[in-house]
Amino acid sequence: MKKPERINQMLRFINQKQHFTLQDLMHEFQISKRTALRDIAALEEVGAPIYAEYGRYGGYRLLNQIQVPPISFNSQEVFALYFAMQALQSFSNLPFQVSFRSIHEKFLNELSDNQRQEIERMQNRVAFRHTEQIADSAHLEPLLTASVKNKVLKVDYQKTSQTSTRTIQPISIYSMKGYWYCQAYDICKKAYRVFRCDRITSAEITEIQPLAGLNEMTMKSAHSLWKPSENAVQFKCLVDRKGAELFLQEHYPSMKLVHEKENMYIVGTYEPKELDFIIKYLAGFGKSMKIIEPVILKEKLRKYYKDLLNGI
Repeated sequence: MKKPERINQMLRFINQKQHFTLQDLMHEFQISKRTALRDIAALEEVGAPIYAEYGRYGGYRLLNQIQVPPISFNSQEVFALYFAMQALQSFSNLPFQVSFRSIHEKFLNELSDNQRQEIERMQNRVAFRHTEQIADSAHLEPLLTASVKNKVLKVDYQKTSQTSTRTIQPISIYSMKGYWYCQAYDICKKAYRVFRCDRITSAEITEIQPLAGLNEMTMKSAHSLWKPSENAVQFKCLVDRKGAELFLQEHYPSMKLVHEKENMYIVGTYEPKELDFIIKYLAGFGKSMKIIEPVILKEKLRKYYKDLLNGI
């Protein structure tokens, strides 16, 4: 990062913190102590009202907030933001009902003529292949709002031909292979669950007290809430390098990739009612996967392949 750009960002950083140390600057901007001292001197030169505090809890303090310059982006940052927006094109539903077209138009209107021309030229050189959204999800906004504000929802969830009412505490939402999913804690079942958002037909905020600690959960750490039932079946599959790559592209909380000596295995559990699901999932690995156990999983996968060949 060039010094003028770093000083600009540093102004925003200290304006927000008010009190800071050399270590704060060194860690935030990945600079040496000597560079941090020079930058503080540069901040004072541009009029930042900074004074030093000495003693055990010393450091630097901003006397009062300063007016920082408007945010500006260099060409590389503009391109990065533009490419990030391309992911929105695939979704007909987005949280807070934000459309790609409105964001796209506002973004381009704020660019210089040269930046717009460069983006137009780049559009003919870079392509993004997305999985189109398969089903509409009408309640993304309340699901995301509940996860952020730590609220409990009452939802109607339609699976096959049956609709059930569930009381859930959303943790996060994510998109995968054309569908939106909601990670949540099912209050009644006292278990971690993942819901297909398009199957949620209604969502209403309740006055139920949320569970403490869930609001600190991240999308990744939420998987730790998942627990198999007493009837869950353990499985183990040998995979090659290609199989490991396929697993990393798509896997579920009930399974993990482990290394044993020179081999790699997918190990995990599935519920008896999920047998058809796990068979279809493992079939996607093709010759990159070999079932080690249980035997019934081998037999069911063999039957699945025979049915495919017979056109069933």
